[in-house]
Amino acid sequence: MARPVAAVFLMSWLTDQLACLPSRLLPQQAASRLVYQLARSRRPWLKQALINGLIRACGVDLSDAAEPDPRVYPDFVSFFTRALRDGARPLAGDEHTLVSPADGTLSAFGSIAGDTLLQAKGRTFTAAELLGGDFALADEFTDGSFATVYLAPRDYHRVHMPLTGTLRSMTHVPGRLFSVQGATARGIDRLYARNERLVCVFDTVHGPLAVVLVGALLVSSISTVWAGEVNPPGARAALWRRTYPAAGEGSVHLARGAELGHFAMGSTVILLLPPGGFAWADGLYGGIRLRCGQALGRWPARNG
Repeated sequence: MARPVAAVFLMSWLTDQLACLPSRLLPQQAASRLVYQLARSRRPWLKQALINGLIRACGVDLSDAAEPDPRVYPDFVSFFTRALRDGARPLAGDEHTLVSPADGTLSAFGSIAGDTLLQAKGRTFTAAELLGGDFALADEFTDGSFATVYLAPRDYHRVHMPLTGTLRSMTHVPGRLFSVQGATARGIDRLYARNERLVCVFDTVHGPLAVVLVGALLVSSISTVWAGEVNPPGARAALWRRTYPAAGEGSVHLARGAELGHFAMGSTVILLLPPGGFAWADGLYGGIRLRCGQALGRWPARNG
């Protein structure tokens, strides 16, 4: 039996390595700049060809879209970041329930071992790396919990609040633009800590919450509801941080389930939770398909 098992392992490894080649060989920034322009073209023939191609190639389901007619969207990016109809993603549980921030695949979740998170089998990265080298912030999540949600091209691409919170800071971390599909997560070391990302830190009744929006190959921009587009082409090279007041002018308070931002092309959201009291929902496993608003776990009500 050893030879067949070894052969299967080798074939799986080779398949993953081949899937990683485009990320390694393509000029990542140039390709993303090109996609940025194409996605915003309002030439009717071009935008409709792009929209129809995505629907056919990825099996996009428009039954939950606020506007289900793909011909109405003025450009590809408007279609890609389309809104859902009211009530399409009901929130599970109560204010002590953490919900999925997006439609997607739960690629990894569990405990943070000290400062270390699981990326994929045999590959890890640290919270400090993910958070742009902010060791003090990373300490707030030591021995806490994490969840990684991958958004495929077919998915709804708006990101929502998993828990009610007040924005403390937003940090842009420059980096690469590797693809973040399953094969690259298995094949590229420290993938999420190397890609460009936006770190949004909120204060909640259960402690700090980090919502990390990870860029990827052909992801042309990341936007938030409070700041708009934060990383257009030409503004991606610098690490910068903005802090926000807890109350008053300039403060940002978002309810659980409220829209936080969106990806203009698909990517990954990573949640970091502090230690203490949180329990994962039953039935979760790596690879499960999630819907925005689905319960991921909860804290005891007495903590609120």
